[in-house]
Amino acid sequence: MKTEDRLSVIFGALADPTRRAIIARLADGDATVTELAEPFSISLPAISRHLRVLEHAGLISRNRSGQWRSSTLETAALKEATDWMDRYRILWETSFDRLDAHLRHIQHDSVGPAAGHRTATERTGL
Repeated sequence: MKTEDRLSVIFGALADPTRRAIIARLADGDATVTELAEPFSISLPAISRHLRVLEHAGLISRNRSGQWRSSTLETAALKEATDWMDRYRILWETSFDRLDAHLRHIQHDSVGPAAGHRTATERTGL
């Protein structure tokens, strides 16, 4: 899968709040479908569908041990998404730095009267 296609799948999987909550829960450790379903008012098959989407995106892996099937967070896909966003975060922060410098320049210029413009006191000599 090409990088852009993979990112689309990853971000598509993360677009759903239930799947983000599942990711957050798995950050605390492996969990079964039943454990992952506890905070939600949706069926186990619906949770399983969410898990398939997350697994397809590479965000989780699912393991079977006997009759138990647990899910594990896979951080490589999250790192891939974060690395992509970091490139743009740097651009965003640079834009803020330029805006900050511009605003400081404007503020500095507005502290005193504008060059070539005298105040009423200066014009009248009072």
